Amino acid sequence: MLTLHRAALLAPDPADPAAPSIPDGAVLVDGAVVAAFGPYRELAGGGARVREWGGLLLPGLRNPYGHWLLERAYHPDPREELGSEPLLTEVAADRRGGSARRGLQRMLAYGTTAVAGPFELPAVRTAVTRSGLTALPGDGAPGGLDPLAAGAPGELVHRALTVGGAADFALFEAESVEELARLGAGCCLATVLGGRLVYRRR
Repeated sequence: MLTLHRAALLAPDPADPAAPSIPDGAVLVDGAVVAAFGPYRELAGGGARVREWGGLLLPGLRNPYGHWLLERAYHPDPREELGSEPLLTEVAADRRGGSARRGLQRMLAYGTTAVAGPFELPAVRTAVTRSGLTALPGDGAPGGLDPLAAGAPGELVHRALTVGGAADFALFEAESVEELARLGAGCCLATVLGGRLVYRRR
């Protein structure tokens, strides 16, 4: 099934200063891959389901703090009434998998589509694999859920959007890449991973 994701501004490769942003842009997704991207008027029609987002569409982000967030921090269950922020506390091994799954879900709310390890605990490795996020090498640095705390969007996109490439991208309530850098990734509207809408702000 074809899905056309329309945004007020499409930045297919914020890491490349020469790559132009596209006002009223869209990404056409066929299954798990990007079939095309460009101006909405050129891609509209053809029977694709259209999702109208507004805001800024760009490739998914890479969270460089995955090791710390998933193997050192604890992500409380909402029933524990401890909030939703990661806590630095000792966790029994049999609770580590549930914590990692909740942490990965919370990362999606920040436009994350790739996460840096290393992932040494089997329960965490399993959770990352099942989540669909791309696991990347990392240095284990401590940090939070917002990947943009580590740098500008161009430095933290996982990979540029390419035709035939994985349909991994995020949409943000921002008018430009520069505004997103100021606001942080907490303004995420939606995250698409392998063509699937895996997070949508309510």
